[in-house]
This record gives sequence, C-alpha cells and structure tokens, in this order.
Amino acid sequence: MHRHMKHRHRQGRREQSRYARMGFRRPKHNIPVNIIEHDTEFILTLHAPSFPREQIKVTVVEDMLYISGTREIEGDAHPNFLLQEYPIKSFERSFELSHRADKQNIKATYKDSILTVKVGKTSAAQHPEIDIEVE
Repeated sequence: MHRHMKHRHRQGRREQSRYARMGFRRPKHNIPVNIIEHDTEFILTLHAPSFPREQIKVTVVEDMLYISGTREIEGDAHPNFLLQEYPIKSFERSFELSHRADKQNIKATYKDSILTVKVGKTSAAQHPEIDIEVE
C-alpha cells in the first residue's frame, strides 16, 4: 500500500525541555500503524491506547487522509520520562490517498484501543485486469 498511500510525518515544534537545553531533542513519538491491501479496500489499523473515541478524528482533505487524537492527562503535564514510546497528549498521522482510493467510501471504528480505518478502492482499482478476446 505504501506505493498507493504515501505516509507523511508532520514535523512538530522543537520542545524547549531539559533535553533541548542539554543538546538532545526529545523524539516525536506517534501511534503505530499497519496498512493492509485487499482486493476491494485498504485497511489501516492504529494502536491508540487511552485516547477516548470522541477525541479521535478522521478527515479527508483533497487527497490527504488525516487521523488525529487528543486527550487530557492527569497530573504532571511534562513527566520526566526515562523512555517514551507513545504519545501522551496527542497524535496525528497523515497519508496521501492514491487515485485507487475511493474517498467517498471510508469507514472508521474504534474498539479496545484499536482504530480501524477502511478505505474502499475505486471500481477501476478493484478490477485492474481486463480480459481481451483474441480474434
């Protein structure tokens, strides 16, 4: 699918944390995604633990699919992480839709911290081969 839906990272502003002052930049962590191609659709599966369904947004703008989420965190807004591998307050992923994606046929479900986005294929993309009768 990577040939048909290109992933783009959105660059965030550099945090002025103790890491930045020490010459290190805290890496931007995002939610992991798997993309599978089937005959009739593409399926994106994103692991988004602790993000409420109401705060997850899936939108299409022109040829881009945007998936984002936000949440309120309790306690220290800037914990002193020893290791951070997933987002705390928000995430955003974006994917460029190819001509094979049917932008009018996108469905999203969220269950057990897993967001599943199904992007239907256009009818032309579902039948890439056309048999031609040889005379």
